[in-house]
Amino acid sequence: MSGAFAVQQGNCSSFKFQVPHSCKKDPLIVDLMPDALPQKRTDGCCNGGILAAWAINLSMSYSSFEVTVGNLEQNTTGYKPKNLTLVAPGPGYTCSQVMDIDPTVSSVIGGRRQEQVFRTWRSTCTYSSFLAKKTPVCCVSLSTFYNPTITSCPSCSCGCRVADELTTSCVRQGSFPSNLLDTELVQCTNHMCPLRVHWHIKKNYVDHWRAKLTISNYNYGKNYSDWNVLVQHPGFSQAATTYSFNSKVLPTSEEVALFWGIFSYNSELVQAGENQLGSVSTEILLEKDSKSFTLRNGWAFPRKIYFNGEICQMPLPDNFPMLPNGSPSTKPSRCQFVLLTVVYFTLPHIFSTLI
Repeated sequence: MSGAFAVQQGNCSSFKFQVPHSCKKDPLIVDLMPDALPQKRTDGCCNGGILAAWAINLSMSYSSFEVTVGNLEQNTTGYKPKNLTLVAPGPGYTCSQVMDIDPTVSSVIGGRRQEQVFRTWRSTCTYSSFLAKKTPVCCVSLSTFYNPTITSCPSCSCGCRVADELTTSCVRQGSFPSNLLDTELVQCTNHMCPLRVHWHIKKNYVDHWRAKLTISNYNYGKNYSDWNVLVQHPGFSQAATTYSFNSKVLPTSEEVALFWGIFSYNSELVQAGENQLGSVSTEILLEKDSKSFTLRNGWAFPRKIYFNGEICQMPLPDNFPMLPNGSPSTKPSRCQFVLLTVVYFTLPHIFSTLI
């Protein structure tokens, strides 16, 4: 095997000379680290088990390894795997049956020659956060410039505080834990989530509107390196400018934008400290679609938010900050601009009269 290794060798006592790398019928195969020796490497391997999102880093979004299978019957055309399971970074993946597809063709000699493999099989694995974790790992809070009410994360979004005072399920604000080895220790909150995503509607212009996205880490013992946040919002059907994150609108039927940190600036969401939370934030300027944009009925709030692929608990629409009665729902009132213009030109005259 090259490009990866089997965790257990198994019973290879029947082989006296060329001892196989693994004799198990169901080996657990793990990626090699980036510093693997050249003779153990293969193309597309050795990322330490880390796969980047396709939209973030295409070259790091795949991994491969090679296996030489021996002790087969004569004249065999090879056997496809009976079962395939993806177990990293944890439970939650469900893989389909391994199916025969057209043999893979690759280009060599700078694209001047094409080579075809003997056979190709494929299995597609899908991820479900509901299978991976019993409770969510993040929640969403909302606020606006036109309403002082802040919609907090739903209570017990990620579980509830344990009533037993002898059980340390969280740390009260203002206290600092002595044991930082517990990576699940979070600050005591009503939502009890290690992560909170906050969406704030900041400004409403004539042709644009501005929002602020903030991710806060309530976990005292865990950082999140190379984090990403996925936001589903109809506003991303229009052009958007992100100021402090990398971003990309994904080519899906639903308006979805992917955000991730800038390397060596905010690509790591640090753990909570004694006096403050770990947090990263950015402002987003979006163009308006005159046919759909409105501040009424919660349109300007996200439909769904995911952190590192895990869906975050959203507040119920009935709890969204509401637009005050009589307020404009789309464009700022033009009488405001007229009033400002009159004041601007009238004040000097008043001052000169008083003098």
